Amino acid sequence: MFATDKLQDAKYTVLAETLPRNRTLRDGCEARIPVEAIDGEELMANGIGTKFALKVVVVTGGTSGIGEACAREFAAEGAEVYALGLNAKASPLSANPSVRVVEMDVTDDKALSNFFAGLNRVDYMVPAAGISVADKEHEPDIFDKVMAVNLTAVMRCCTLGRAKMTGGAIVLIASMYSTFGSSQRPAYAASKGAIVQLTKSLAQSYASAGIRVNAVAPGWIDTPLLAPLKADEQVSEIILGRTPLARFGDPSELAKAIMFLCSNDASFITGATLPVDGGYLTV
Repeated sequence: MFATDKLQDAKYTVLAETLPRNRTLRDGCEARIPVEAIDGEELMANGIGTKFALKVVVVTGGTSGIGEACAREFAAEGAEVYALGLNAKASPLSANPSVRVVEMDVTDDKALSNFFAGLNRVDYMVPAAGISVADKEHEPDIFDKVMAVNLTAVMRCCTLGRAKMTGGAIVLIASMYSTFGSSQRPAYAASKGAIVQLTKSLAQSYASAGIRVNAVAPGWIDTPLLAPLKADEQVSEIILGRTPLARFGDPSELAKAIMFLCSNDASFITGATLPVDGGYLTV
């Protein structure tokens, strides 16, 4: 159970799991400890940052790839993270005490609604779940499935999460394919192009509530999805030949860009899509 599961006031935290090591509670009984009493230096000494201390972060697609990296990086900065995704039991994040891994098909509206209904608040949200099915997206059922995961479920997450937010930020996942099309992946390209417009629209809609909405557009990031292309030397050579930084991106680099857009350092940025692609789109 997370500290915020029974949070009654933003000034207080509940339960022993979030307390520094030398502050323990018998049998996990509840306590109300002012946030300002948390020792930041002690947290950092234990390898935990404080930039997002006690913030509640929801990441969909959080059990693999980019979403998993986001969940891990937010947790490392003190956040309480809900990582939603498939094959949750197999996720290495299950061993992280700052991450609650939740089995979730984001197209299951009832399950998604029930999840958000159980939260008291959300500070930041990263709807990162996404799929692509190369060479099959011209088929109507496959096209609809990709759009359902990559676009409709993203909007649904934003709507449900928005009801739990008072300020904070949302970062959506666009793509290089938001800029150019793909003969093999028309649904993926269409969904990611739509994410850019959704980002702008929600930035306008949510601004009055103090919620910023931005997106990142990843380039070639070294995730399991990239493995087949990376293993093909000829394809890899073409990709890296066009990338000015001449390497694949690490998921943690994308996660840190997302964290920047969530942070107060980006307090006057909303409606923007940030390329994180090693310069790929500049060529």
